[in-house]
Amino acid sequence: MRLILLGPPGAGKGTQAARLVRNLGIPQLSTGDMLRAAVATGTPIGLKAKAVMESGGLVPDEIVVGIISERISEPDAKNGFILDGFPRTVNQAEALEAMLAAKGLKLDAAIELTVDAANLVDRIVNRAAEAKAAGQPVRRDDDPEVFKSRLAAYERETSAVTPFYRARGLLHQVDGMAPIDEVAKAIDAVLSEVAPA
Repeated sequence: MRLILLGPPGAGKGTQAARLVRNLGIPQLSTGDMLRAAVATGTPIGLKAKAVMESGGLVPDEIVVGIISERISEPDAKNGFILDGFPRTVNQAEALEAMLAAKGLKLDAAIELTVDAANLVDRIVNRAAEAKAAGQPVRRDDDPEVFKSRLAAYERETSAVTPFYRARGLLHQVDGMAPIDEVAKAIDAVLSEVAPA
């Protein structure tokens, strides 16, 4: 099963991806983690990424897609993967589609966790308050102002990816504001619908 999880920060992608990893036995591929791993292991593409990152630039799409291409060739991804945090733009979605096609692969589904932006901000404020009350560190991303700017960036850049996958018949929307168990059930229903025969 080859999946993409879409949705703004705080929509619950990480929570659902962790559950899918356990249930499906496929890896969750975070572009940030893959970039750091490629840099750490010194692969040719990792060295290119390192040079860009050290100069403070954004890693170009072709390098990110190259790292994903390397990663999905590893044995643990032979039965599929969950992409989280990528693609963020239509150019990245097109590059991903071309790379998969070159390998004779295609996505099974793009699942978007839809949310109400105002309620999502409240959810993050509550998450930060609960962490503080429990004596745990508050994630930097859970600072309401930081979160609002990340949400605005998502709306500006990534919301264009949704119509791209809708046009290909791959988009499935799930209410990300529902309780975690209900979101999980809705995702499972999508997976049973798209599972290769």
